[in-house]
Amino acid sequence: MVQSSVLGFPRMGALRELKKATEAYWGQKISQADLLAEAKRLRLEHWNIQKNAGVDIIPSNDFALYDQVLTHIQDFGATPERYTQHGLDLVDQYFAMGRGHQRDGVDVQSLEMVKMLISDPKAVREFKEAKEAGITTRPVLVGPVSFLHLGKPDRGQTVDPIDLLDNLVPVYIELLKQLKAAGAETVQIDEPTLVFDLPSKTKAAFKPTYEKFASLGDEIPKIVFATYFGDIVHNIDALPTDIYAVHIDLVRHPEQLETVISALGPKTVLSAGVVDGRNIWKTNLKRAIETVESAVQKLGKDRVIVATSSSLLHTPHTLASEKKLDPEIADWFSFASEKVVEVAVIAKAVTEGPASVRAELEANAKSIQARASSKRTNDPKVKERQSKIVEKDYNRISEFSVRISQQQKTLGLPLFPTTTIGSFPQTKEIRIQRNKFTKGEITAEEYEKFIEKEIQDVVKVQEELDLDVYVHGEPERNDMVQYFGERLDGYAFTTHAWVQSYGSRCVRPPIIVGDISRPAPMTVKESKYAVSISKKPMKVDEPALREGLPLRAGKEREAYIDWAVKSFRLSVSGVQDSTQIHSHFCYSEFQDFFHAIAALDADVLSIENSKSDAKLLKVFVDEAYPRHIGPGVYDIHSPRVPSEQEIKVRIEEMLQFLKPEQLWIDPDCGLKTRQWAETKAALTNMVNAAKFFRQKYANKA
Repeated sequence: MVQSSVLGFPRMGALRELKKATEAYWGQKISQADLLAEAKRLRLEHWNIQKNAGVDIIPSNDFALYDQVLTHIQDFGATPERYTQHGLDLVDQYFAMGRGHQRDGVDVQSLEMVKMLISDPKAVREFKEAKEAGITTRPVLVGPVSFLHLGKPDRGQTVDPIDLLDNLVPVYIELLKQLKAAGAETVQIDEPTLVFDLPSKTKAAFKPTYEKFASLGDEIPKIVFATYFGDIVHNIDALPTDIYAVHIDLVRHPEQLETVISALGPKTVLSAGVVDGRNIWKTNLKRAIETVESAVQKLGKDRVIVATSSSLLHTPHTLASEKKLDPEIADWFSFASEKVVEVAVIAKAVTEGPASVRAELEANAKSIQARASSKRTNDPKVKERQSKIVEKDYNRISEFSVRISQQQKTLGLPLFPTTTIGSFPQTKEIRIQRNKFTKGEITAEEYEKFIEKEIQDVVKVQEELDLDVYVHGEPERNDMVQYFGERLDGYAFTTHAWVQSYGSRCVRPPIIVGDISRPAPMTVKESKYAVSISKKPMKVDEPALREGLPLRAGKEREAYIDWAVKSFRLSVSGVQDSTQIHSHFCYSEFQDFFHAIAALDADVLSIENSKSDAKLLKVFVDEAYPRHIGPGVYDIHSPRVPSEQEIKVRIEEMLQFLKPEQLWIDPDCGLKTRQWAETKAALTNMVNAAKFFRQKYANKA
């Protein structure tokens, strides 16, 4: 028979229970025992959702309190010494790696986004936990090659992480043996980096590594080698063949099916990822069944598993919570709890025939057709306006050299100008008033007055801090994406469709259901008010490039970059030369698409580079990048406050690669999630550091 499987399940809970418990623990409102008990309850609930849906192969060890790679680091005894030397227990060491720790005399920064296996590893504990509940699971591990390839050497070290593979493999073997002893028959080992363009040394590491595992035979569980988010055709010669199963993403790249089947070992099973783990649309069951059946024709039913394309971590928990969603649109969606049902339905259809799931297939076909033919998906006015775009619409009036001269005259900024990325702390009171307004408990006028008072407070704080370029703080924005989506036609909005962003942070993205248009201004009112009460230049931050970037270089990536760059330039080309355009990137890995960054033609680029090696900025030197840059001088994702000296050291490092007149001094991201006390303290140190360098370079300018 064709079995069904899920590569991973969302961990936050239908009502974000894990987020609430984790943040309560950080705030010392609940005990560690309470946190771990809630985590255990959620794991059991999630296993039962999959079991009750009829899924044959259910994952374990896909759950994490903060991040699965941090869990993996800790399980493998690879926690850096700076986190283990302060007497913190394992849970607090774990959180310190993710978010830093600054309490009770301990001050360590978080890790940037192997020695020996620790006793009682989490993968074994959770397998046993599920087993005690009557559920046999397939543990999920981060693969050794991907783990090392995605790692970075500590600052000042030149070791290539992949060179540590020989030391790491024995630790994996020990863990696999422990899982076998606990009763695990199969283990899913995630090696998503096989979809990348890899260095030859990394590419050559896959086969010998998995041959070592295969040589152990029944001493370890059978291995499912899992890839996703791309195709592996370009690396097909690196695919291990002497293993139990290979998983591929047939949603993102269905064209790889034939090539992969041809490369499988004579007994290797194919795990066919035909249910999208990255999106919220219903699966076209007819098409998915046809894909699986084509694999079955070549391999037989016993050598094919129906699966999600990736972990469902990237999808909301359940559609059942969406009571206010338009029924027509809701019929197009499938969240994690619904997708596990789709997996089971596809497997049953292939095993027992379509007649065994006739009702499900008919309902699904009706939904797919309804979406395809809906008038909501097409707006003739958008198409008409698009058709009138001409080449000059993508360009600013003048080149940067002309613009910057006018901007300096208009803005009068000093050397090393200070600013923030856009948002300031969103307090409990802001959330209360927003909720009251949403429920109709206060009028629009009352809410507007409240927002104006919040903007006044933020402007006053910036005056007291002596920042150079202000922001209005974004108190009116519930989310940096959703806020804009709610002011555009073509989006649908949910009430509970939260997805983990990082750690305990969740987002509830608006969903594009049709052509997008802007019926009215989105930021003008608040920005005009902020300008009217401030003495300094005021910046408006709006979301900016990389989130949809294809993983591999090539035509697909170039097409995406061309589209993204044109979209950005089209949106800002209408401003005057004296208007300074800032763009922020929430990551620092920009070397492989630097040409796209340059093509944006933004006057000031801010990047999230505070925890990365300043040497990454060398690309701006190599490419003779002429515009201004704010690399981020401290990490806002952690509650710890950087010292003034720490920021000075960071700026000094940046000045090895950037000219003083290019460098802006700012945090590495928005301050929405931080508390006011830590925000003021960190910005005070930042401004003081900027003034130090301003004085130092005053005679050199």
